[in-house]
Amino acid sequence: MATEKTKGPASYFPSIEKTYGKPIAHWLDVLSNAGERKHMEYVALLKEQHQIGHGHASALVAYFLAKK
Repeated sequence: MATEKTKGPASYFPSIEKTYGKPIAHWLDVLSNAGERKHMEYVALLKEQHQIGHGHASALVAYFLAKK
């Protein structure tokens, strides 16, 4: 029985947790507490205030906005 591979933004989650040392729940809380913003405004916040790379920030934001 083959396991299904994670696709989409969530496929970045193991790398994000390893690289930045915080669980995904932490980053989703950061985004929740940032107020209403557009996609790229959230990305900029993660990049500028938390030094997250563009691809990882975009994956977190895409996941976060899809769950809203």
